[in-house]
Amino acid sequence: MPVGQVAARPGGGGVGGMVLGGGAAAAAAAVGGDDAVVMQLAAAEGEETVITVNCPDQAGLGCDLCRTILEFGLRITRGDVSTDGHWCFVVFWVVPRSSSIKIRWASLKNRLMSMCPSSYSIPFYPDISQPGPSKFYLLKLLSPDRKGLLHDVTHVLSDLELLIHRVKVSTTPDGRVVDLFFITDGMELLHTKERQEETCSTLMAALGPSISCEVLSAEGFQQGFSSLPPKIAEELFRVELAGSEICSSSLSAELKRVQTATINFDNSLSPAHTLVQIICADQKGLIYDILRTMKDCNIQIFYGRFRSDKKGSVNKGCREVDLFVKQVDGKKVIDPEKQEALQSRLRSEMLHPLRVMIVSRGPDTELLVANPVELSGKGRPRVFYDATLALKALGICIFSAEIGRQAALERQWEVYRFLLDDSKEFPLANSPTNRNRVVDRVRKTLMGCYN
Repeated sequence: MPVGQVAARPGGGGVGGMVLGGGAAAAAAAVGGDDAVVMQLAAAEGEETVITVNCPDQAGLGCDLCRTILEFGLRITRGDVSTDGHWCFVVFWVVPRSSSIKIRWASLKNRLMSMCPSSYSIPFYPDISQPGPSKFYLLKLLSPDRKGLLHDVTHVLSDLELLIHRVKVSTTPDGRVVDLFFITDGMELLHTKERQEETCSTLMAALGPSISCEVLSAEGFQQGFSSLPPKIAEELFRVELAGSEICSSSLSAELKRVQTATINFDNSLSPAHTLVQIICADQKGLIYDILRTMKDCNIQIFYGRFRSDKKGSVNKGCREVDLFVKQVDGKKVIDPEKQEALQSRLRSEMLHPLRVMIVSRGPDTELLVANPVELSGKGRPRVFYDATLALKALGICIFSAEIGRQAALERQWEVYRFLLDDSKEFPLANSPTNRNRVVDRVRKTLMGCYN
């Protein structure tokens, strides 16, 4: 999806304080140096790091940049994106979501650089191709059992840019745990001895010398598809959240806040573009959700500005977004039916980007978390991380975990399935109250209420 400030229209001018001018020449002059990605690191903790991307444009670039920033544990506080159809200029102000997250800034820059096209002759909106398959590896970990172990391992792997695709957990007679992690490497270096040694040494430094680990190739591994019972799948993937899913008064208040969004279309301010104005509650991954929706709906963004509320504002906790867009055919979004369809899709993706529920699986209790997959085949970052963080905070052990794909509502979903340990301290099988607490905590963590 093309992103960013629109090229100058005849007569120039500005709209709502956003200058629609400059185009590729101004964007290229705005950033010194030859790097497509420039970072101005924060001077102190709590301050913003500025990430500037200045490169040829291509379909889906804005969404891909936001997904990677989200994957690294960063929050976009504000942003400006612009394009003239051939060259884009993007600025994001970011902060870590938690002080416990180790940001590998050099690695992030390399990842963002790898997304920037190197050729100037790029079609304006080419067909979105399917990503090539990543190589899978098996990480074997033997460790003494304790609560929160799975999240602690996930934290380390996330810092190392290793993505988890499936987990198998078993316990030995002497009380030790054997964890099998099927992973891919965001750096594509896990085939090297140095990268494997870095992975194991980092795990041992974080978890203690009593663990042992080994990295092996997992040739033939396939992520596979989930097969949820039809009744459970229907409830999990339904379009709107039902009142019964609001499990507590605290979550109800939170959902009432995040389920409020205003989306307006204005075709009077620009002769060539439709202005889409969005005001909604801020939450984790919001900008990514907006950009992936526009990308999947074939809506081209020429200029975008993302703002957070000011301190003391009556709209505290809200995000304001202005997007100047066109359809893929180059026309404005004028048809009321198309506006309504886009508005409905945006509302659904912004307000309900993730689904969470607890079900009984025979005598056991299973936590389900689902999120839509992009048309490109890419899933949402850090879902596994956040879900295990929430379960650790509640003191719940995870007996097994797996990630699969399932088709529902004419699209693919990524489904995370956690088989939970039923303990005396936190019984789940016959305790609706505790089950509701789990759903509450997991959903709020996924939305960014907890870090």
